[in-house]
Amino acid sequence: MKDLKERVVRGGIAKVCAQGANFALRLGSLMVLARLLDPKDFGLVGMVTAFTGVLYLFRDFGLSAASVQRATVTDEQISTLFWINVAVGLTVALLLAAMAPVVVAFYHEPHLFGVTIVLATAFIFNAAGVQHSALLQRQMRFTALAIIDTISWVVSTCVGISMALTGFTYWALVAAAVSLPLVTTLCLWPATGWITGKPRTKVGLHSIMRFGGAVTLNSVVVYVAYNLEKVLLGRFWGADAVGLYGRAYQLINMPTDNLNSAVGEVAFSALSRVQHDPGRLRNYFLKGYSLVLALTIPITIAVALFAPDLIFVLLGPKWKDAAVIFRLLSPTILIFALINPLGWLLFSLGMVGRSLKVALVLAPVVIGGYLIGLPYGPKGVAFAYSAVMTLWVIPHVAWGVHGTVISLRDIVLVASRPLVSGIVAAALTFGVQFSCGQSMSPLPRLILGAIVLSGVYAGMLLYVMKQKAFYVDLLRGMRKRSTIDETAMASV
Repeated sequence: MKDLKERVVRGGIAKVCAQGANFALRLGSLMVLARLLDPKDFGLVGMVTAFTGVLYLFRDFGLSAASVQRATVTDEQISTLFWINVAVGLTVALLLAAMAPVVVAFYHEPHLFGVTIVLATAFIFNAAGVQHSALLQRQMRFTALAIIDTISWVVSTCVGISMALTGFTYWALVAAAVSLPLVTTLCLWPATGWITGKPRTKVGLHSIMRFGGAVTLNSVVVYVAYNLEKVLLGRFWGADAVGLYGRAYQLINMPTDNLNSAVGEVAFSALSRVQHDPGRLRNYFLKGYSLVLALTIPITIAVALFAPDLIFVLLGPKWKDAAVIFRLLSPTILIFALINPLGWLLFSLGMVGRSLKVALVLAPVVIGGYLIGLPYGPKGVAFAYSAVMTLWVIPHVAWGVHGTVISLRDIVLVASRPLVSGIVAAALTFGVQFSCGQSMSPLPRLILGAIVLSGVYAGMLLYVMKQKAFYVDLLRGMRKRSTIDETAMASV
């Protein structure tokens, strides 16, 4: 365990670099595909993925998280979990294929039958690699995971763009979605070098299954809370509305997803290893939390201030109606940065019951907001979504940290510095944009705003708020060459 800190730093660097590359790939792919395809093409696929997203949460039944969280796990247990994952993946794929006529009838859109059938195969591909990915996480081989993530995104991006260029319209999006888990699994198998054995009974899986079931149920509740609006928009407002709302929502969630994946995967593994050491647990969590907030706040401000210019530059002029939706959803970037890391903490401590209770309260609150905003279309839904999440954030954080080594005061203290820095940077950037940017075209105006925002924010955070030492230490860790063999943790 004495090498854990260095592994966390090294793994975090690898994941951040990989997620940065993946973010660039996803953003670049979206920019190209948004110009090659129409909002309706995105809307058609979005209608189906609203359904597949729920089933996707059952792809591993929470068993990958359970494998990582446990202090010890045997090869027999992992082999049995592998076959359970495969069985679940196959079952979910068949269930989704059987639901194809229901999806067509619900949306009154016959094109969705074939889309649903093809997307179902992704569950089988993903299930075959779940435990291999969990093994790499347990061994804290985050560099290998990062490389695999990048390769998978490169291939899926190339597949999607190539098919769009040759006129496959929405099928290009379907092919990209299916190729991602296929390539990931094909890379995971040789990377681990692990070959599964036969499934066995009585190998002590009861606690693992219980943990995984709670994680899955929690994920389902949260997913429904955050994605039901797309189903409702598709049913009552059509594919174009889902296309516009979905692209704005995708852009909003890209920073959140990438940061949570980059920092969260490392944090969960590290926190699980030190779950019985309160001092180290608190230290690791607060550092990760601070990093996520510091990176998220300027992104939130940029989206709120520059929404029309960002949409024009990233998606093109035919997506201009998404700009208002994009701006209305901007508060959720910061809100998710405040609440998502609590999942690392609760899951690493085995407190999945607490997390599930929070989700069961959150879901009806968010869904109620959707229903209020639905009569006003995508803009009304976006406004309602942000409003209810803003009202919910403080109770969520307070409930999440209650009874743990983290206090609400710790959260407020960590968040206050980047928040104050962001407020000052936002005010000065708005003033510069208002006085100097009115006569400029979108791209130069966006570049000017980004320079002012990032410069003021960095100056405030590093010097006025005296956070320079924290980031200097982080940079030193990035430069430090590690002499530890990554396979030394294989038995942990």
